[in-house]
Amino acid sequence: MTLADSPIARAARSGAAGPAPDAAVAVQDLTKVYAAKASGGGRKALDAVDLVVPRGSLFGLLGPNGAGKSTLINILAGLVLKTAGKAWVWGIDIDRDPRTARAAIGVVPQELNIDPFFTPRALLELQAGMYGVPAAERRTMAILSALGLADKAEAYPRTLSGGMRRRLLVAKAMVHAPPVLVLDEPTAGVDIELRQQLWSYVRDLNRDGTTVLLTTHYLEEAEQLCERIAIIDRGRVLCCEAKDALLQRIDAKELTVQLGVDLGAVPGALMPFGATLAGPRKLVIRYKPSAAPVGAILAAIQASGLPVVDVTTSESDLEDVFLQLTRAARDGTR
Repeated sequence: MTLADSPIARAARSGAAGPAPDAAVAVQDLTKVYAAKASGGGRKALDAVDLVVPRGSLFGLLGPNGAGKSTLINILAGLVLKTAGKAWVWGIDIDRDPRTARAAIGVVPQELNIDPFFTPRALLELQAGMYGVPAAERRTMAILSALGLADKAEAYPRTLSGGMRRRLLVAKAMVHAPPVLVLDEPTAGVDIELRQQLWSYVRDLNRDGTTVLLTTHYLEEAEQLCERIAIIDRGRVLCCEAKDALLQRIDAKELTVQLGVDLGAVPGALMPFGATLAGPRKLVIRYKPSAAPVGAILAAIQASGLPVVDVTTSESDLEDVFLQLTRAARDGTR
């Protein structure tokens, strides 16, 4: 079966003419090898990557530095030429119709590449003109207002804070109302309050139908925002799953029980659960939910007649899953 006949290709092409595609972004066997330098051989930044970003999703693309995330994004945006494979944006083959494919995507880059000689209003007007948006259809002030920049419309970028410049990049990417928005580390250097404003706007865009592809090193951010997540390392996709399924990969939780009396040893009823003492009045129980339901643990504590002051639980988060997958992948290549 050729790439053009594959399921990924069919999902991507379904919106090329007519109804919207099932896949807002699709890549198959996507490979990028950077040319060899005098000091050594070529570097493979992407290694036969298959990936589908469903239409309307808020999708997280995670990976350590140098994993290939920015290379993939730059190929979709037409800034880097791929070595092999296929890619579609909103059902449009980036090789057959690169101009239309680029019009379907808005990219917020990591770098703060803003022309210092244009005010935010002028910058957005210029960008809209370059995309062929008629003057009557431009939403310059609405976009600036949504991102908290309306009062800076006539200011010059050199007077804006780093967070404001980052939001201005988001505004710039949205002037042509693309159905796909790519955010490449958009909150780097942004304070907590501005980060919350930015994510509120992104959620609104997503609710209105914009597909959002996010890369970030703030894993708690991806865990909070994204419904589907792919993890990439050394140019290979390690997993691509719904967030809830991904978080269930590590079957481990921790139960901490603060007691009202001192203990000299772990009660016998709790020994089967691997309980340990972290202090005279603190029990810590690390368990697998699939093997030991928390109800059974609580029943054993009650049967021991221990006065409980407080109970807290913690479970594996996205960072744990990320580290487990990337370490396993690297150990397997050594």
